[in-house]
Amino acid sequence: MTEGWPEAPEALPSPVVDNHCHLDHRSWSKELGGGLLIPIDEALDRAAAVGVTRIVQVGCDLESSRWAVETAGAYPSVVAAVALHPNDAARLEPSDLDVALAEIDRLAADPVVRAVGETGLDYFRTGAEGRPAQHRSFREHIAIAKRHDRTLVIHDRDAHDDVLAVIDEVGAPDRWVMHCFSGDADFARACVERGAFLSFAGTVTFKNAENLREALLVTPTDRILVETDAPFLTPTPHRGRPNASFLVPLTVRFMADHLGHDLAELCRAIDTNTDRAFGGSWPQRG
Repeated sequence: MTEGWPEAPEALPSPVVDNHCHLDHRSWSKELGGGLLIPIDEALDRAAAVGVTRIVQVGCDLESSRWAVETAGAYPSVVAAVALHPNDAARLEPSDLDVALAEIDRLAADPVVRAVGETGLDYFRTGAEGRPAQHRSFREHIAIAKRHDRTLVIHDRDAHDDVLAVIDEVGAPDRWVMHCFSGDADFARACVERGAFLSFAGTVTFKNAENLREALLVTPTDRILVETDAPFLTPTPHRGRPNASFLVPLTVRFMADHLGHDLAELCRAIDTNTDRAFGGSWPQRG
């Protein structure tokens, strides 16, 4: 195994998709030090070896969005999502935000792009002074997703009510995903009622995340997705260590146990759901 990373778990009985990953981000760990990065070929091979055969590579700014498009163009098992993260949008001057949004619009037209995201609202890291820019950026990303028939991928941190208020005001695209779902059962129901897919990350395995487990229980099986948000949010028992797509089986097994579902059936459902959520299938990593 690549030095510093957890051991690979047992392979899943049927393939699934990591629908939110940052293959270009280095992992910083207090325990292991910083700067850990698995080369992309190795990252994809290690994921495929445990049944994670496809990945959505997600951009958070112009540099990472361009990288996502380039990488998806080079690797058939990868598709791209492009966007300005809400915290990045809040840091830009209005004129710079205009330029950046225009570039995201241009990138979203590329056929390897399946989604516009991660966009949304983040009230944890951005104060009230940055929220108007976040709202403006969020609305424009929704418009871009509709214009290019792309899936909308929403980042929501401490902003549940306002995320739904914007969705209700402007209308969601045909397909939209609540990335790293962080709400409770009531919020899960509200999102599903509006047509969302809910994506669960390693956080659902954390001891203090009973709200996420309650949300998972009320989410219809045909709306459940799984993700890493790697290199962040590593599932138990490796919380605090670097995350990667090859650790998805830990989260999926936990979800199947919590739901009382057959593991293979849940894997097949997640795979089918991801195709529906992201506008169709794409080649698997062999």
